[in-house]
Amino acid sequence: MQVSTRGTGELVEIPVGGADGPMRGYLARPRSPGKHPPVVVAHELFGVTADIRGVVDELAGLGFLAVAPEFYHRHAPAGLELPRDDEGRRRGFEFLNRLTREGVVADVEATRRYLAGREDCTGRVGMLGFSMGGHIAYLAATQVDLAATAVVYGGWIASRDIPLSRPEPTLALTPGIALHHGRLLYIVGGRDKLIDAAQVRAVERALTEARVPHEVLVYPDAEHAFFWEGTPAFHRASHDDAWTRIRAFFGNALVLGRGEEGSGS
Repeated sequence: MQVSTRGTGELVEIPVGGADGPMRGYLARPRSPGKHPPVVVAHELFGVTADIRGVVDELAGLGFLAVAPEFYHRHAPAGLELPRDDEGRRRGFEFLNRLTREGVVADVEATRRYLAGREDCTGRVGMLGFSMGGHIAYLAATQVDLAATAVVYGGWIASRDIPLSRPEPTLALTPGIALHHGRLLYIVGGRDKLIDAAQVRAVERALTEARVPHEVLVYPDAEHAFFWEGTPAFHRASHDDAWTRIRAFFGNALVLGRGEEGSGS
């Protein structure tokens, strides 16, 4: 799939049940008319920042209908963007520790329904998440009808360190991905101080044992958060290759309706 034009972005309201909604999101769609394959983008600790909106725009430029919902919507004002510094991380962890499995799964399902109900949407939905958002994406894939899920350095998946990974580690829910006939791409840096090699092996083992079509990519020279240009951790070669793999992954699963099982390092 080759689309040369960037997408058009807008703020949208996503219906969420009960008194919890609506939930705001940033949506971008390709400029070309017609139906487009949908992707949900899960933000990291800092909210739907310019970096996350850039990912949504980039996906739209590649031909996808993409949206980043604001997962902090129950506890923070709409449009919250935290700085990428110590204070931003402190506040981000405050919001992260208020998230619940029930809430984020409901939010992903609401976003999936919202996209699937649009006239410019082709059908089954994919999901891409970064760090905290990677955890949300992995968790959602175990319980929501997602065709393809890309997890970029998703943390705490094999532990009980945050409310989203309790009572049992999110990794224990991996068989649910197979039940939804989903596939998963897991991307991490070899120098990630938050996600060590043992955790990566545990993720790959769980996916293999659950017979989830998957690929695990480890970039040896990349640290955590290597994806963001202009930050100390940014690693150009890993970023560019990851984008190539993500584009192919969603293209195969959402456009061509196929995928390949395997693992990589």
